[in-house]
Amino acid sequence: MDFNEAWLEFDYNPFISFDENGRVKSLNQEAHYLLGVVQSKKIFELAKTYANITFGFKTTILDLNFGSFSFFAITVGYLDESEIGIKLYKKATVCPSIGEYGDFINIYSLLDLCISASSAGSSDIKHIKLFDPAFPEVRLKIEEFSKLVNKIYQSYLSSKTITSKLMLNTGEYLKFEGKKYPIFSLHVEGENRDVNFEQNIEDISTNANSIVVFRANSTILTSALISN
Repeated sequence: MDFNEAWLEFDYNPFISFDENGRVKSLNQEAHYLLGVVQSKKIFELAKTYANITFGFKTTILDLNFGSFSFFAITVGYLDESEIGIKLYKKATVCPSIGEYGDFINIYSLLDLCISASSAGSSDIKHIKLFDPAFPEVRLKIEEFSKLVNKIYQSYLSSKTITSKLMLNTGEYLKFEGKKYPIFSLHVEGENRDVNFEQNIEDISTNANSIVVFRANSTILTSALISN
């Protein structure tokens, strides 16, 4: 993978190219997530609908929603009849807020408690924890954050395996009152996610100073890392 290919692969916006029969030829990392909630055939039809009449590239502003994905524009391009590409531009997500924070806590212990509490009576679920080992104590609104994490885990109770990944979002910061705060995220993944929990999770996330993004089989919680 050369430099230009890497930029496309890790782009925030999904990109997919199709052959003339609608078969996927290539796609970037973000497009993999998108195709977890919408069939490639639907994206191919979208590309054909908004393609330029003659060869070339055309950008169209429109409002699109697929599951938890929201887009404000697309670019469709083709140079011949053998391949057509489409890039979908995601709407910006709301940054996690810096509001009133409670107490410092060991986040590993907090997550362990949440896993135990949400899995009570479901001992057959296998939990896999992939935690960055370098987290300091984090200042959180503990009660609200715990409610949020518990509700996320509850949405996966029909899964056989739940994987939790705690990580620092390298290079990402939130500025507030002249200070820069790192951002961390918790990725929870399982083969079965109950979408009926989504609205409740989103409601709680506001009080927990966090944002939540839903994907086909995963939920990503993001918040500011305040350690002093």
